[in-house]
Amino acid sequence: MPRFYAVVRTVVIAAMVFLSTIPAYAGQAASATQAAVQPSGVYYEIFVRAFYDSKGNGVGDLNGITAKLDYIKSLGVSGIWLMPINPSPSYHGYDITDYEGINPQYGTMQDFKKLVDEAHKRGIKVVIDMVINHTSDRHPWFKAALNPKDPHHDWYVWAKPDSDLQAISATGGPAWHRAPNGQYYVGVFTSAMPDLNYDNPDVRKAMIDVGTFWLHQGVDGFRLDAAQHIYDDLRSDMDSPVALKKNVVWWAEYRHALQAVDPNVWLVGEVARQNPDDLTPYMGPLNTVFNFPLATQLIDSVRQERNLGIGRGLEYTYVAYRTHADGQFDDAPFLSNHDQERVMSQLDGDMSHMRLAAALLLTLPGHPFIYYGEELGMQGTKPDENIREPMRWYRHGAGPGVASWKSWSTSDGPQVSVEAEQADPNSLLNLYRKLIGWRERVSALRDGALHNVPVADPHVLAYTLQDAQSHVLVVHNLSRETRTVALDSGAGSKVAAVLLQSKPGILFAHGQLSLPPYATAILR
Repeated sequence: MPRFYAVVRTVVIAAMVFLSTIPAYAGQAASATQAAVQPSGVYYEIFVRAFYDSKGNGVGDLNGITAKLDYIKSLGVSGIWLMPINPSPSYHGYDITDYEGINPQYGTMQDFKKLVDEAHKRGIKVVIDMVINHTSDRHPWFKAALNPKDPHHDWYVWAKPDSDLQAISATGGPAWHRAPNGQYYVGVFTSAMPDLNYDNPDVRKAMIDVGTFWLHQGVDGFRLDAAQHIYDDLRSDMDSPVALKKNVVWWAEYRHALQAVDPNVWLVGEVARQNPDDLTPYMGPLNTVFNFPLATQLIDSVRQERNLGIGRGLEYTYVAYRTHADGQFDDAPFLSNHDQERVMSQLDGDMSHMRLAAALLLTLPGHPFIYYGEELGMQGTKPDENIREPMRWYRHGAGPGVASWKSWSTSDGPQVSVEAEQADPNSLLNLYRKLIGWRERVSALRDGALHNVPVADPHVLAYTLQDAQSHVLVVHNLSRETRTVALDSGAGSKVAAVLLQSKPGILFAHGQLSLPPYATAILR
C-alpha cells in the first residue's frame, strides 16, 4: 500500500526509563525503544463552528483552529478534515452559495491561508469538505437556473413529463421539490439542496475548477460529500449498475484532472453503504472511502464484547480493494462522525468500552479518522446539532475560546474536558495519544497488509500486520475477564515478545499470552 505521507523526520526513541516519565507512553514495552517516528496517518475531523472561538462572538473560526494547532499536533495526528468552510445560509454549511469563498463567520481567505501554512509547518495535512453533489437553492447558479432560457437551467435536474413526482430519494425523503418557477427539481437531501446535473459537461468543468482553486490555496485533499449520490438520486437508483458506473466514471475524471494540478492530492469519499462490496468500485477512482461497514462492526463488537468477524471481514475486503485498485488503495476506518451519534453515547457511557473501541480503531491500517471531542469521550445523540456541540476545553465549561453557538445537551461532567484529561496520565485523551504514537513508531500499524489469525475464543480478536519494515501480531481482549491465548502454533510461532500494550498486566510466556480485561497487545 503506498504511503500518502513523506517522512517528516526520523528520530531514535530514548530508553524506556525516559519514556515511562511521559504519560502518553507509560506502560509500553522496552523492546520498542529503537523504533523510528513517522507520521501516524490519523486524521482529525473538525466542525469549525464548534471548535475554538478566537473572536469571543460564540462562533468557532479558522483563527481558533490555528490557535489550537499545537493541541492537535499533541494528539499525533497527521491531518485535519474541516467540515464545510464556504458561505452558506445554514449552520452546518452543506448547502453552499459560493464555492470559492470563506464563510464570513469563520474568517477570511487570509485566515484560511494562515491556517494552512501553520498546519504545514507542524507536518499536518489539511483536507476540506468538497460538497459538489448539490448547491444551495440560494446559489447564484440555481437562481439563474429558474429561467428556462438561462444556460444554468441545465445545470440542475428538472422533472420531465413522465417523471414520478412522488418518488422517494436515495436518502429516504421526497426526491422532487417545486421551484418558484413552478417546475420540479431533484433534491436528494432537502429542497434547500438542489442536485447538480453531472451529465452537463459545464457542471463537470466547473467542479474541477473549484477543486483546482482550493489546491492552489494549499489544501492537500478533499473529503467528498455524498460521493455515491452524484447519479444515485432515487431509491430505485441505489442498486443500479448504471448509476454506479456513472458515479465512478465521474470520480475517475475528477481525480485525474486534480492530479494534473497536484499529483499528491488525496481524495476520500463518503459512500454510506453497509456492504463492503458496495465500496470496492470506488477504490481506484478515489484514494479511499470511509469504511462505514467496519464502523458498525467495531461498535457492535465492543458492545457485545465478542469478535464479530472483524479480522476475517477486513482480510476479505482488503483483498477486494487491492485487486480492484491494482494494489493502490488506502482504508479510512472511523468510529463515528458528524452524522452519527457520538461513540461514547453509542456505548452508553461505558468508558472501558470506549477505550477498547479506540484501541481497535487505531491498530488498523490506513488513515483512521477521529471526530473532535471523541478523544475526550464527549457524548451526543440526535438531532444533528447535539452531535456537533462545542468542544470541551475546560473543567467548568466556560473559558476563553469556548464556542457558544449552542449550549451542551449532554450530562458530561468536568472530567470530560481537555483541561482535566491533560493532567491525568490514565485519561482517554492520553490513551488516544499513546495509541496514535504507536502508529508513528510501528510502520505496519499504518501500512501493513492485514491477515486474520483465527482464535477459538470468541472474545479475542487477533490479526497480523506486515510491511517491508515490520511484522506484528495484534491481539485484543474484547471482554471484561482476563483471557489467555495460545500463540504456540501458526502465526503465533513467530512471536518473540510483547512490543506495546494498552494497559499493565499483559504477560507472555511459554507461548501463552494473558490479557487483562479490554487490553490490547502488539507483539513482534
